[in-house]
Amino acid sequence: PTDNGEATVLPAGKHEFPFTFQLPETLATSFEGKHGSVRYWVKAKLHRPWSTVKKAKKEFTVIEPIDINTPALLAPQAGAKEKLARAWYCNRGQVSVTAKIDRKGYTPGEVIPIFAEIDNCTSRAVVPKAAIIQTQTFIARGTKKQKKSVVTSITGDPIPAGKREVWHGRALKIPPVGPSILQCRIIQVEYSLKVCVDIPGTSKLLLELPLVIGTIPLHPFGSRTSSVSSQYSVNLDWLSTIPEQLEAPPEYSAVVSSPEAEQSLAPPCRSELGDILEGPFFAYIQEFRFRPPPLYSEVDPNPASDGIRPRCMTC
Repeated sequence: PTDNGEATVLPAGKHEFPFTFQLPETLATSFEGKHGSVRYWVKAKLHRPWSTVKKAKKEFTVIEPIDINTPALLAPQAGAKEKLARAWYCNRGQVSVTAKIDRKGYTPGEVIPIFAEIDNCTSRAVVPKAAIIQTQTFIARGTKKQKKSVVTSITGDPIPAGKREVWHGRALKIPPVGPSILQCRIIQVEYSLKVCVDIPGTSKLLLELPLVIGTIPLHPFGSRTSSVSSQYSVNLDWLSTIPEQLEAPPEYSAVVSSPEAEQSLAPPCRSELGDILEGPFFAYIQEFRFRPPPLYSEVDPNPASDGIRPRCMTC
């Protein structure tokens, strides 16, 4: 029926009715979890007289935009933890770990550089590891269920007893995963970076740093706190040493004034030159020796006249 209630009779054949829906600004990202899911679809029904209702259903995906170019997601994350290794009520030393990442927000496909220090003060070797953990939280009827899974991980080299291991930006690449879901009241998807140390004979030492997986990547000319700009900077202090005006060239007398300098400009003796002194080339050298130096000017102070024949350099 139409808006005024009148029925529209459609003849036999194919008919199309275009339509649009304005989605709300706050919609959770489509998600399929162990104990629940977030799904969206469009339904259409066709009522026919003296016949069953014909239905059609089409699913679509919604991705909530999460821009990591915000101060909260560009802030560095750091932490430290320590643990005593005990076996049979005997203290076997302490293991400590400190870790830092450049920011909290990342997007799939990016590489997280991990900066960490692991001190092994025990009597046995320990193994450091790092992993991205996804935590799914389902809330319904006052109860809560969680499911944790490892998204990706790396394993470092064993650290001998009494030694220290330093990670200078150990790379951990984020695989294709769904973005974080933080604003839904029944389903939440959170991520974290865990740096752990396997200690023989006791439980693991765990250090957790929060992560947010977004959808809008880091702007190439973004904040100063980004991982790129924090590692690479250009020192422009040397620009202050350049004078604003260029200095004038020195006077000729300041360059050549001593007798030793004038002697160095004297022509070579005949015994050194031999037969070359008999030609016209030596006459040109003598003439150049006693000519005054040219003035420093961009304009020739003694331009050649049209009536004067230019001097030949070889005759």
